[in-house]
Amino acid sequence: MASSTPAQPSNSIKDVFKSLQYGPAPEADNVAQAWLDDHDRSFGHFIDGKWIKPEGRKTYQTKNPSTGQTLAATLQGTQEDVDLAVKSSKKAYESWSKTPPHVRARHMYSIARHLQKHHRLVSVIEAMDNGKPFRETREADIPTVIRHWYHHAGWAQLMDTEMRGWKPVGVVGAIVPWNFPLMLLTWKVCPALAMGNTIVLKPATYTRLSALLLAEICSEAGLPPGVFNVITGSGQMGSLLASHIDVDKVAFTGSTQVGQTLRRLVAGTGKKLSLELGGKSPVVVFESADLDSTVEGLVDAIWFNQGQVCSAGSRLLVQESVYSKLVDKLKTRLTHFRLGDSLDKSIDMGAIVDESQKKSIDEFVEDARREGAEVYQATSCIPTRGCFYPPTMITNVQTVSRVVAEEIFGPVLVVLPFRTAKEAITLANNSMYGLGGSVWTENVSLAMEVAICIKAGTIWVNSHNMFDAAAGFGGYRQSGFGRDGGKEGLYEYVRPSWESRPRPSDVDLDLKTFGATIASRPTLSNGTKEGEIPLIDRTYKMYYGGAQKRPDAPYSRPVINPDGKVVGHVGEGNRKDVRNAVEVAHAAAPGWGKRAAHNRAQIVYYMAENIEIRREEFATRISEMTGKSMEDSLREVDITLSRLFHWGAYCDKYGGSVQETTLYGATIKIHEPVGVIGIACPDDYPLLGFVSLFAPAVVRGNTMIIIPSEKYPLLALDLYQIFDTSDLPGGVVNIITGNRDHLTKYLAEHQDIQSMWYFGGIEGSKYVEYISAENVKRTWVSYGFDRDWEDTEQGQGEEFLYHSIQVKNIWVPMGDVFAN
Repeated sequence: MASSTPAQPSNSIKDVFKSLQYGPAPEADNVAQAWLDDHDRSFGHFIDGKWIKPEGRKTYQTKNPSTGQTLAATLQGTQEDVDLAVKSSKKAYESWSKTPPHVRARHMYSIARHLQKHHRLVSVIEAMDNGKPFRETREADIPTVIRHWYHHAGWAQLMDTEMRGWKPVGVVGAIVPWNFPLMLLTWKVCPALAMGNTIVLKPATYTRLSALLLAEICSEAGLPPGVFNVITGSGQMGSLLASHIDVDKVAFTGSTQVGQTLRRLVAGTGKKLSLELGGKSPVVVFESADLDSTVEGLVDAIWFNQGQVCSAGSRLLVQESVYSKLVDKLKTRLTHFRLGDSLDKSIDMGAIVDESQKKSIDEFVEDARREGAEVYQATSCIPTRGCFYPPTMITNVQTVSRVVAEEIFGPVLVVLPFRTAKEAITLANNSMYGLGGSVWTENVSLAMEVAICIKAGTIWVNSHNMFDAAAGFGGYRQSGFGRDGGKEGLYEYVRPSWESRPRPSDVDLDLKTFGATIASRPTLSNGTKEGEIPLIDRTYKMYYGGAQKRPDAPYSRPVINPDGKVVGHVGEGNRKDVRNAVEVAHAAAPGWGKRAAHNRAQIVYYMAENIEIRREEFATRISEMTGKSMEDSLREVDITLSRLFHWGAYCDKYGGSVQETTLYGATIKIHEPVGVIGIACPDDYPLLGFVSLFAPAVVRGNTMIIIPSEKYPLLALDLYQIFDTSDLPGGVVNIITGNRDHLTKYLAEHQDIQSMWYFGGIEGSKYVEYISAENVKRTWVSYGFDRDWEDTEQGQGEEFLYHSIQVKNIWVPMGDVFAN
């Protein structure tokens, strides 16, 4: 009689080799479960070196996305909890900031060693909490975390020499997302502590456990109480932390939308802010690429961590000649994809962090279907239990499609063809983001040129999603500003030694009326004595595109000296003048940015040469306008000449370096120009203040629109003769005169201005920071405080270079001779 029991699949070695089927290879979770049990699966905040569980708090149930299992309960904090944590960190800052660098380095080294000892526990907790594969946490996330602690222990040791002239900012409020819970918080915590700051961390709602575990490990390693505090809560708690009066710096990684909210929240408060935001990174594949290697690289680019990576290579741009071939290879690769429990070491991809995120991903894909795109999904590998989404590839899409333009933050790849390298660069830069990207070709010259042309903070060659503590990571455009990692990342957690934290008084800013102005009416002339012939009247024109231009509106404003004497008239600029100047600045930017540094230096030296010839004339003009003595006016001219030489010297001495990462190859750091910068100059020092701001920006390859001193603008307009005779190309420096706040309003609002420097009042500083959230432009404002422009620290410090450049890291692997 036949048996009713179904036949079991054969597990013979012969059959396994024939089918090449993987069996499960689960990692034991007993140590992680024991740690959770040690805490009765209920966690409070970690404040002042101990666990705090205030009464009356709501809780949040943390679950494993792969299994749905509840792991632990964590607190939903309140304003009271934020106050307690910040108070603890503020108190700890008094001693930690004065701790000798070597002692801070020892503390950080100890934490690195303890993390190594707990490597497996931390890796398992991270995989269970987030749903990502244990293989990734064990081999990528946690080693990177440990590397950061070691690397920044070194920076702590070297602070007195390598960061001379800088000091810690104070209490840092860090807010991090759920996709790399431990790694991203480490990117904030390490440089902050190394530079002598203390920190309060708010982890993401979905993934709190590894942050709490790290706090416990730091305490075990001997980190003083209050130096590193962890508080848990909803997204709103992040805003409470950021807006706390005693938080001196906000460090955020997350979505562009939340970053914009934080930019507005801290506008005008004097807090430092760094934002690492969203991305839509291009992967550019040329016909000269090794396609089989490219396929595996694409797996790491887009399906690593379920595509929940801000730098995920979600836009695949393929040269037409190999387009079909590469798409077919990718489809074949996806048929062998394995999804499953995060602790299974043989899976390719884990679970999506939460059902709400899975729903968002699916909505993007269904939108593409309705638009007529072709959607390919490897659905056969989806487990029956858990929050999983199939690896997806979408072809036949348009450049304006939502799936092409917006960040999906899931395992979805969109594919577009291109013909030439120029078209590939145009498509790659056709995005509001600029976080990362990769170039795939065996032609190194082509790879480097395309890498430099793509506007993003990190470009990988024949690889993707490689990270190291020695190389900063961060974005251009709406991918944010600031860097995590490398020496470039340290500047986010320091301020110049001479500068105190600005604490401007709060102003009731009316966004609708800021910058409103009424053009000046006729002003009584100074007249002439009887019998004298009146001087020929002159109204200075504006200067943009390398030529003198009349203002759009036929209005002029008088320039009046302290004695009430009218010493000249200048044009009254408006929105259209700003528009025209921005257009010519953008037209000049590519050529000026690519000029040889030596050539830029020569032009700046020519400026000094031509000003010196007219030294007495410029000093007389300063004295006549401002009422300064001739001696003081001559000193301003002489310091201006010295300053031009100082910045001219930096033309070819601040281009970047080779980062010493763990990559077998070269990681090249390039100091690229920010782009088009708007600059509003202070009233005092009409020549020195103007030159001190434009010169560092111009030597680093930026173009700019400058509003000179509102009270004394004539000196700046006299400079356009200097620019012309010094061979400065038209459109590099553009001068618009008028009401500073009125013109600042339109510069700050302009979508094609990449940075805004404002040296004016409190209200204007707040407006610039607030309105800059629209396109996440960088800002540098004075908060209404004056600086001594004659002082070398305040007038030509390293901060001027920091604000004039943005760092790009290009990762170039090797391996043709040795595989390392």
